[in-house]
Amino acid sequence: MQSMYAFKGTESDNLSKDEKFLLHSLDSMYDLYLCILALLTEVHKKSKVYNTKIEKKLSTSVSPNTSAVKLEDNQLLLAISANKMLQEHISKRKLNFWDLDFEYVDIIFKSILKSDLYAEYMTNEDVSFTTDKKFMVAVYTEIIAPNEKLYDYFEDKRLTWVDDLPVVNTTIVKVFRKLKLTSPDTILLPDLYKDEDDRAFASALFTKTLLNNSKFKDEITAKAKNWDGDRLASLDGVLLKMALCEFQKFPSIPFKVTINEYLEIAKEYSTPKSSLFINGILDKIVKEYQANNVDLKSGRGLV
Repeated sequence: MQSMYAFKGTESDNLSKDEKFLLHSLDSMYDLYLCILALLTEVHKKSKVYNTKIEKKLSTSVSPNTSAVKLEDNQLLLAISANKMLQEHISKRKLNFWDLDFEYVDIIFKSILKSDLYAEYMTNEDVSFTTDKKFMVAVYTEIIAPNEKLYDYFEDKRLTWVDDLPVVNTTIVKVFRKLKLTSPDTILLPDLYKDEDDRAFASALFTKTLLNNSKFKDEITAKAKNWDGDRLASLDGVLLKMALCEFQKFPSIPFKVTINEYLEIAKEYSTPKSSLFINGILDKIVKEYQANNVDLKSGRGLV
């Protein structure tokens, strides 16, 4: 949707450059994932430095009640920091920005130590990977993911990262929940795409929508006579063209699935009336297809 909206060319243009930009934008989502794991690595390092300073200051062993000992010993954080494959990926892609932007590491670290979650964690006598993992999942969902300063940082760092953040946050929590002490290093490096077909779908939807832009626009315009024409030049028009492309060029995707997905996107990114507009137009088009016995779909579960 973002790539379609940003496109300023015509149907006759060579789309390879724009398709490359699309795939680069998708790949950037993986960079965000790695960047956040790099942040957790630095938070873990911070806990070690913090504890060392306290030890020197007190000249005695560090009590869990006055330090970040349990954070330093957290087995999930240890697994992230010790994962050589993960750390090599982060280094190779130059995604550890936190040496320069260390203040965000401090923000997250201090937020954890001051939290009720950490206070409860310190009093928990159960020492296990399961307990450590449960704690870090809670820390991520309640402290890290909703942190506004971190949100602003990602927004400034890369334009697309704010939109990618919900997906990446969900992925990180899922990965953490699956992680075991016996898991291979690759578990922290999930594939960006489900399979090659998944990647091909992104390219195909983009190029086929652009190559049929005029045709889809005419079809939508014919059904939008009672609506403000400016909507077709806005994000709503982009979403409608993409939906029509799925209707006509992707026979395995049910009409109902397409409609529901684009209504959700409209609610997230467009105006309050957009979902009503998009639903009305797509509903008219589907009913016309069915009335004229236009067979565009094949497979199970089609509506």
